[in-house]
Amino acid sequence: MSSLPLLRLSLRPSPQTLKPPHSLFQTSTVVRSPNSLYKSTLLISPPSTLICNSSYQAVPATERLISAVAYCLPFFNGLQYGRFVFTQYPKLGLLLDPILPLLNLYRSIPYASFVAFFALYLGVVRNPSFTRYVRFNSMQAVVLDVLLVLPLLVQRVFSPGSGVGLRLLVTGYNAIFVFIVMCFGYSLGHCIVGRTPYLPFVADAADRQL
Repeated sequence: MSSLPLLRLSLRPSPQTLKPPHSLFQTSTVVRSPNSLYKSTLLISPPSTLICNSSYQAVPATERLISAVAYCLPFFNGLQYGRFVFTQYPKLGLLLDPILPLLNLYRSIPYASFVAFFALYLGVVRNPSFTRYVRFNSMQAVVLDVLLVLPLLVQRVFSPGSGVGLRLLVTGYNAIFVFIVMCFGYSLGHCIVGRTPYLPFVADAADRQL
């Protein structure tokens, strides 16, 4: 019986082995034998926590600049629909003073609209050397520019002269002008911060072309 205390001391785990250095929490379970000769402590460590860090890759400044310039094509061609707005509110024309030299240069080049259209479509949209961000924004600008031709075709077919036809023409021109300005401001703002603008109906058509 003199060896019984020595046996109890040998079976008791040391405190250093019970406490892991980096455990976040521990659960102890005491197991006693019928004769209470020893007790053991079971420590359960928590599972390792998996932390996923998502990194955001910013769009380069050159790609943002090309995408922003691409939206100038439908904006310049859509200014013709603001003739009634500028006639009714002449002070709105002052907002175009900062870009007036660029606009005059664009209009002074013969067939500038056709040249810019094919240059943007063949040189950027169909060029695999550019990223999808640049190609998508350029394709949206091309689709938006194509849509601006449809009202002119309708006007030439019906040729409203006066009365109700003229009022419908003025309302349609004003609505198209507001739509173009909103699309240009929305797209330009997104391109400046490096985000992708999605124009209604236009984005789906541009994505199918890519």
